[in-house]
Amino acid sequence: MIRVSVLYSNKPGVRFDHDYYRDKHMPMVKQRLGSHCSHYAIDKGISGVAPGSAPPYVAACHLFCDSLQGFQTAFGPNAAEILADIANYTDLEPIVQINEIVVGETGVD
Repeated sequence: MIRVSVLYSNKPGVRFDHDYYRDKHMPMVKQRLGSHCSHYAIDKGISGVAPGSAPPYVAACHLFCDSLQGFQTAFGPNAAEILADIANYTDLEPIVQINEIVVGETGVD
């Protein structure tokens, strides 16, 4: 299984519409990826490590997919539409990283 993480840096004056992202953009992405994406999670930055510090990212999402090939197969034909929608919720350029999930649970009792 892989996780596609999309991160949005927190910068002064940043515009990010969390409601649009949650209610419109990410459901559209999930629909376009279809069965190649089992689920997704959205994070809203609230703090950095130090008390009272700003979060390094204003938002992030994580797409969980069975394989890199499956993700690329589904994303490719829909990339233009998905990328064009970014302007509707932010003026930031997303940072994307694709990871292989090595451990999904800690197993700690």
